[in-house]
Amino acid sequence: EVQLVESGGGLVQPGGSLRLSCATSGFAISTYAMRWVRQAPGKGLELVASINSGGGGTGYADSVKGRFTISRDNAKNTLYLQMNSLKPEDTAVYYCVRAGTVPSSQGTQVTVSS
Repeated sequence: EVQLVESGGGLVQPGGSLRLSCATSGFAISTYAMRWVRQAPGKGLELVASINSGGGGTGYADSVKGRFTISRDNAKNTLYLQMNSLKPEDTAVYYCVRAGTVPSSQGTQVTVSS
């Protein structure tokens, strides 16, 4: 059974940082490109960051470029998202997904507010 479990979200002040983790099981993560997507209240899914299977290629939404960093540890079956200089507009539920799929997990809530 494919499982993805996100963690690391929380309430943070503007300008703060969080590191999200996604623990995976039930599939060979090393063979998949992975993504972080988010959904803000009342809005659709937004692709935040992507990373290829080997970790050597990454891509970011313009809205997070220079502030967020996606990484992976295939040996630990884990995907990460380092988020710095957080803004109120980053408030959303964050999900990790295999490329080409939609969220099937509960995600982790990130709230940026003073």
